[in-house]
Amino acid sequence: MFWRMAGLSTASPVETILDRDNFTMEELLDEDEIIQECKALNSRLINFLSGKAQVEQLVRYIVEEAPEDAEKKRTFKFPFIACEIFTCEVDSILKTLVEDEELMSLLFSFLDPNNSHGNLLAGYFSKVVVCLLLRKTGPFMQYVQAHQEIVKKLVELIGITSIMEVLIRLIGADEHMYANHVDAMQWIEETDVLEMIVDKFSSSDSPEVHTNTAETLCAITRFAPAGLSAKICSPSFIGRLFCHALEDSRPKSVLVNSLSICISLLDPSRISFGAYHSYNRQMTNGSAVTANPETVEGMLESLGDLLKLLDVSSAENLLPTTYGKLQPPLGKHRLKIVEFISVLLTVGSEAAEKKLIDFGAVQRIINLFFEYPYNNFLHHHVETIIISCLESKSSSLREHILRDCDFVGKIIQAEKNFTLEAGTDKPTSPAEGKSPPRIGSIGHLTRISNKLIQLGNNNSVIQEHLQGISEWTDWYMSVLSNRNAVENVSQWACGRPTALHDRNRDSDEDDFQDRDYDVAALANNLSQAFRYGIYNNDDDMEEVHGSLERDDEDVYFDDESAEVVISSLRLGDDHESGSSLFTNSNWFAFGEDKDREANEQSTGSLASPSPNAEEDVKNADEDYNMTANEDEDLADTATSSPEAEAEPKLEPVGTEKPVEWVEWRESLDASDPSEVLPNGELESESGNNDLDAAESSSPSTNVTVTKDEHTDAALLASLDENLSIGSSVPTQTESENPSSSASSSVDEKLAEVGGDSNKDTADDNKGIEQMSS
Repeated sequence: MFWRMAGLSTASPVETILDRDNFTMEELLDEDEIIQECKALNSRLINFLSGKAQVEQLVRYIVEEAPEDAEKKRTFKFPFIACEIFTCEVDSILKTLVEDEELMSLLFSFLDPNNSHGNLLAGYFSKVVVCLLLRKTGPFMQYVQAHQEIVKKLVELIGITSIMEVLIRLIGADEHMYANHVDAMQWIEETDVLEMIVDKFSSSDSPEVHTNTAETLCAITRFAPAGLSAKICSPSFIGRLFCHALEDSRPKSVLVNSLSICISLLDPSRISFGAYHSYNRQMTNGSAVTANPETVEGMLESLGDLLKLLDVSSAENLLPTTYGKLQPPLGKHRLKIVEFISVLLTVGSEAAEKKLIDFGAVQRIINLFFEYPYNNFLHHHVETIIISCLESKSSSLREHILRDCDFVGKIIQAEKNFTLEAGTDKPTSPAEGKSPPRIGSIGHLTRISNKLIQLGNNNSVIQEHLQGISEWTDWYMSVLSNRNAVENVSQWACGRPTALHDRNRDSDEDDFQDRDYDVAALANNLSQAFRYGIYNNDDDMEEVHGSLERDDEDVYFDDESAEVVISSLRLGDDHESGSSLFTNSNWFAFGEDKDREANEQSTGSLASPSPNAEEDVKNADEDYNMTANEDEDLADTATSSPEAEAEPKLEPVGTEKPVEWVEWRESLDASDPSEVLPNGELESESGNNDLDAAESSSPSTNVTVTKDEHTDAALLASLDENLSIGSSVPTQTESENPSSSASSSVDEKLAEVGGDSNKDTADDNKGIEQMSS
């Protein structure tokens, strides 16, 4: 068990078995908790399994096939458990195995030709050997070096994928192996392991053997030690490879896999990233790769014989299709030749470009492009070849593609005859009795044409050639420009993404990363929205009031919550509204923003003065940009009304009680200003507020209010309210005079605001005395 707690844990079944005087290995392996106990390093179990007899029995379960009449446990469970015990990487068990030559000989006896090599046991054998390679590298490599026939046996069984993986790791063609054991690998460079591997192309007709052979050699081109890498790039090795590939009697899989090795030699990163990397390189026309010039020269020696295989005139095999028939089909080997030439052109070798022109390789490949209009794999490679020729530094290659191959004329001809021609000697022909379908290469022709125009803007030779063809100009103005406008996804009204080339994912679950939503701004907006009750009903107002008393730290909104809200709100997003959840703008109006919006949208609304003088000063400072006319209109509508509901009780100035929720009030009738009571103001016993009466009785002027005057007026109004609310006397009548302490408080508040001059302060004090008298 993983835990040992006195009084709580029960005895392990493995311990129960070990307590017996006589027990068998089968009984122990049949116990379900044995692997768990090995990982927990049960000392009694480890000591028992570390014995030579026990290790030998475990090895036999792995390397020896069970008898036909054996139980299923012997056939399946015991070999699996034995393999798992070794891969638990218990040092004493691995040490017993790797330091005993008899046990190592028993382990590698699995490779003997007279033994059966089932895939199940081969997988267990591979896991144990790789575990020894990783944990006991030194002694393991010493044993293999002393018994080099093991390498030959591994090569003979290279058709089994598990054995191929052992061979790749053994010869150092693994990027994670032997960083600290370079010396132990030097002896492998002196063997003829590469020759033994490449000769499997001629000694076996199995496609699995050819595929695994190519995979092993490609791994060597990427990660092998310097000695093996230099040997595989030599012209002699390349010649030996093509000798096997071009034999007439050999299967086509030999040629296909041999060319895969050549492609890996020219561009090692191409194969290592798989099909997705190859496709992206074709779409983006990746930068030129560098290759060993001797390697390129070795490949060019067999280029002529290789190009002869592109001739399809003598082939007679027929392949029926949904659109017609192919006679003959293109085939994997021809497609691989085209891919090889596309990579060869990216190397930028002048010798390779000259050879390709002399042999007419580019012209033959362009003909294949139009002869097989539905083979998109072929079209991808041909597009790469054409763009490499147009972007080449060699002017002869550009002249060859434009003039000798007449590629522009073939584009115009294909656009005119955009349906599959019937009754021709081409390999692709339509089905009889059906209307010929549209050719499938229009998309690639469009992209190549746009690339021609783009390169022509920077290359006078290409531009002059295009301008010299009148049909091209007419086709560009009437067809290509309209087609580009239709296919411009950024102009589509359905909301298609504008950066399709950035999409390299396999799942729609990653689409959230491509959205234009600012999650941080969304979280802030939503937090404030729920805090201020935008999505709440009137019944929930009390909960909203309580939320105002929380700190900002209490309002937490993470990216996952934002994603949930996006999913629930995106369909109900009101596009006609001026604010949106999915924007960076702060679309909530707080405090002074609500005042401004209320004043602009309704002439009958007025903001309630804050019970805190400092908050009132901030509101006044933010309202500098309001005009005099708006202030006068607001003053005309602001009168008292005994019908208004009483607001929550406000605290006097100087208290530290949190701000209460203040509800907005609008006038019931804008035409009757006497029915309006300013929000938050308490009605006096006489029914009129002195300050409001003085303001309403004073005539309105059209003089523009300056910044300082507007600030002082707002401040005086708020201070007078604070004094009236905070006074011990419930109502201040008209006959009462302000006390000296109130006047000093006004001066202190004006000093906090920081008036522009002493003259302004004096004027303010004078105005207070006049209103109070």
